[in-house]
Amino acid sequence: MSTVPRVLVVDDEADLRELLELTLVGMGLDVDCAADLGQAKAFLGQHAFSLCLTDMRLPDGNGLDLVSYLNSHHPNLPVAVLTAYGSAENAVAALKAGAFDYLSKPIALEALRNLVRGALGQATGSPGAAPVAPLQPQTRLLGVSPAIISVREQIGRLARSMAPVAIHGESGSGKELAARLIHESGARQGKPFVAVNCGAIPEALMESEFFGHRKGAFTGADEEREGFFQAAHGGTLFLDEVADLPLVMQVKLLRAIQEKKVRKVGATAEEPVDVRIISATHQDLARCVAAGRFRQDLFYRLDVIRLELPSLRERPEDIGLLCEAIVIKLADRAGLPQHPRLSSMCLRFLETYHFPGNVRELENILERALAFSNGAIINVEDLGLKPLTTEALASEPAEADLNRDRDHRGELPPSQSPAATGLSGARALLSVDGVPESLPDYLDQIEREAIGRALEKTKYNRTAASKLLGISFRALRYRMQRLNIN
Repeated sequence: MSTVPRVLVVDDEADLRELLELTLVGMGLDVDCAADLGQAKAFLGQHAFSLCLTDMRLPDGNGLDLVSYLNSHHPNLPVAVLTAYGSAENAVAALKAGAFDYLSKPIALEALRNLVRGALGQATGSPGAAPVAPLQPQTRLLGVSPAIISVREQIGRLARSMAPVAIHGESGSGKELAARLIHESGARQGKPFVAVNCGAIPEALMESEFFGHRKGAFTGADEEREGFFQAAHGGTLFLDEVADLPLVMQVKLLRAIQEKKVRKVGATAEEPVDVRIISATHQDLARCVAAGRFRQDLFYRLDVIRLELPSLRERPEDIGLLCEAIVIKLADRAGLPQHPRLSSMCLRFLETYHFPGNVRELENILERALAFSNGAIINVEDLGLKPLTTEALASEPAEADLNRDRDHRGELPPSQSPAATGLSGARALLSVDGVPESLPDYLDQIEREAIGRALEKTKYNRTAASKLLGISFRALRYRMQRLNIN
């Protein structure tokens, strides 16, 4: 039985079918050609294919129909579409429908070869090589929460595609890590991964940094230089904080992504590049478009597939696992003879912390704590943080004022509310000198009272209560379960 990959070409133009067949056979591949959807489905019933190339316009349907059919009946078969020159809308529609990549007509043969090698997981010059086994993202994207499990599953699916991905998430939530996992889990692993912080490049140098320049193109250009696109050729270009790009650069970036060609500063001819674009931002790109700060056409080109990363506040059940992994990494880097561990009180404190800086902030906190700890145990005081619940407590009005406000609003008296103990519940846990006899119990009681007041104020609407407390609904539900609040 032949192990040579087999490619299905679907196009109603006989000359183009012949050109594609000759090119693919020259790469050492077996090829079947179909002129319409009917013939294509017949071939699919007879042979197992490694790749399908289809035109968008067919006599008995269109390429999107075939993409949908393959997604339903052959979900592991990658499909790329051939679109008319400049037909960006068709290309975006095909990628959203499930195509892994596209080519614009007239077909550039080198771009076709690069696409085929990427789809088959082939190394350059090694036709017929077996597809590369993807890495398991679970080994690096830690967590057991439903939110992070969903992200890992999405990354596994995205790795099989070549479509642009837009990663959204708060600062410090792991956007670059997610981009690297997409790259390393797919056929482009082993190829370059170039990460670019779009907000850190001076505007005057942007075109040269992205596309390269010829010698003598401008003052100081003493030698020819490659840009980010050329450096990422065959791999992935990660555009971090893409919302910070100036409008002039957005136009040039759009053309490079759409035509898959770049022109160096000072050059007269364009050169083809094969890169997968992954972008990320902590801003809302749709709002940037509405405000006129980001081009709508570039937004649609980048935001083909969206990956949302949860904040650390939305997955408190992952904090213990993350802390353990981070402490081990920091201890190994510092050359410590043993790995310190967090006290149970310290871990419970971190589980109630707000984390505006997400995982990056958690790592910084633990690195500081490691420096101040005794080397074996990390305690709460080593973290150098103030509990947010204590600050909220200090800002609360006196109990008499609370009761008077409740009477004025016609609410339940304190004796009938879920926070019936009021501030006295926490105060009952204080010793004579004002020091808690048990800090975890004291903090739990403060948190229990704050949640009770928020639920009472919102008439027990948990969604509204979570917004009032400044946490996610999932985090509120987790805290209510942990504190046994019904």
